[in-house]
Amino acid sequence: MRTIDLSPLYRSFIGSDHLASLVDAAARSEKQSTYPPYNIELLSDDKYRVTMAIAGFSKDDVTIQVEENTLTITGNKKVEGKENAERKYLHKGISERNFERKFQLGDHVKVLAADMENGLLHIDMERVIPDAKKPRTIEIGSRLLENERSQ
Repeated sequence: MRTIDLSPLYRSFIGSDHLASLVDAAARSEKQSTYPPYNIELLSDDKYRVTMAIAGFSKDDVTIQVEENTLTITGNKKVEGKENAERKYLHKGISERNFERKFQLGDHVKVLAADMENGLLHIDMERVIPDAKKPRTIEIGSRLLENERSQ
């Protein structure tokens, strides 16, 4: 594994310990399985889509959960029992194994919707920056009102 020296970042950024934890999380996720395959698309400046190829899974087999900036997609295929035991494959290339895939979401990224069509799971997301976090121009010589100071 490569070692990354983050000391130049610590000199330039305040709160870069958060950045270090993100790099550590990325290093851990490299060890993650490549199943199921997925794409991450940029639809517009603040809109994203994750598309996962989950052939053989139904809507009831898939769980999508967001907790503390982590999007977790879990697939648990229910075993059909007797019907699967009687099948004899000459070649089995369609994987039906259970999976769990996690994505680290950026600040203020919200999951809008999820849809499944033709074996593809689409999850749409958007970055919604609150007004308090948006840049604003301060006029020189202006005085802040009391309620603006508390923000």
